[in-house]
Amino acid sequence: MGRLTRIARHRWFDERQVRRAIDAAARERLQARLVASEGRHSGEIRVCIEAGLPLRHLWRRVTPRQRAVALFGELGVWDTEANNGVLIYLLLAEHAIEIVADRAVARLVPDTHWSEVLQGMRSAFAAGRFEDGLAGAIDAVDAVLEKHFALAPGQVNPNELPDHLDLR
Repeated sequence: MGRLTRIARHRWFDERQVRRAIDAAARERLQARLVASEGRHSGEIRVCIEAGLPLRHLWRRVTPRQRAVALFGELGVWDTEANNGVLIYLLLAEHAIEIVADRAVARLVPDTHWSEVLQGMRSAFAAGRFEDGLAGAIDAVDAVLEKHFALAPGQVNPNELPDHLDLR
């Protein structure tokens, strides 16, 4: 895709497309799923859905992966006490999905696992089931975090990061 075509595509997408893909009721259900998940482990899960990249990133030819890594830092996912944060990132303009896991998680979970999670999301999204795709991804990340970073009885997750979906 040429630079100008890419810019036009990203300018076409805005927050309306994000809100159509994930309506208010779905956002509430997904947020409740995040809250419930973080009650079982010490990890942090952030979900960021971006309609299109900002123009400055398009001019610099930033890839969806590069943007996800930058948001991983910007949203503070890298800054958890146990280095066990995970970002689920969607870039609607390019139908791109990325999962970025912090160091402690990345050491324990092979890339093939994340590839399977991404494939499940792609299948659901292709069928127009955005909430199902995100719910499945949250559940998959939850299972990993619960397996490796489960809370001890009586222990509480300090909830270092917000549980809402970040929509851009």
